[in-house]
Amino acid sequence: MNAVGIKPLPGFATLRDGYLPGNAKARSVLRITAADGLQQAVRVDVNGNGKAKLDTLKPNGSPLGSILANGFTSNGKNQSPLSRIGNSTNIKWHECSIDKIDRQNLLNQKGCVIWITGLSGSGKSTVACHLSKILTQMGKLTYILDGDNLRHGLNSDLSFKAEDRAENIRRVGEVAKLFSDAGVICIACLISPYRRDREACRKILPNGDFIEVFMDVPLGVCESRDPKGLYKLARAGKIKGFTGIDDPYEPPVNCEITLKCDNGIYASPSAMAEKVICYLEYNGYLQA
Repeated sequence: MNAVGIKPLPGFATLRDGYLPGNAKARSVLRITAADGLQQAVRVDVNGNGKAKLDTLKPNGSPLGSILANGFTSNGKNQSPLSRIGNSTNIKWHECSIDKIDRQNLLNQKGCVIWITGLSGSGKSTVACHLSKILTQMGKLTYILDGDNLRHGLNSDLSFKAEDRAENIRRVGEVAKLFSDAGVICIACLISPYRRDREACRKILPNGDFIEVFMDVPLGVCESRDPKGLYKLARAGKIKGFTGIDDPYEPPVNCEITLKCDNGIYASPSAMAEKVICYLEYNGYLQA
């Protein structure tokens, strides 16, 4: 693909540099096949320095305007408005003919994000794995974004300070959004202690596609489990800013699903996963 978005033809490879080979004729009309298989007639004009200018032609032979590599026409008008998002400048969203609905039809399911939040030791990852296993057995495609796993790679540069935790959740939210757009049932399991960060992830998804699951397990129970020994270290002052000890956890206010004990008895991880699956079935996520 050359600078003007066309495949070089035999003998015209140097078009990408703006020059034509010696056997090229000025004001020649060529029919060039683009990457998508469509053909477009272009007129090639050569100036005194051997520079080539391409004009796309209308069916009647009149020019649509010169195509330049920077997206502007010869009259200086921008044919592709550019945006600025955050610190990214001169960018443009590229639409594709295949969209989320097509991918969902292929998978026979609806893409969404199941966001499991709760204290360390509440069982988030365990429930996520059981949920993924059951859905896989049902023929549904899932992917788990586990907080600790992501800190082995994508978020390995982040600490547990408040500002880094916010960035951690922002990144996971954006990745989860991509999985959802792919038609995948994405299961994110992170402490995600701050309500504003979880709500920010909700807002970037289509309405209804962010399903917040609260592991409502008391601190005392989580600390008694302490599967990683982190509570013990936090109590000894060896870990600072540990959620539930010296950093707050803000429980959801209006989450879609709450998983908690019933009369002092906690359901099995599989039973908790089944509750989430019932929600997905009732709301039509397990079919396209």
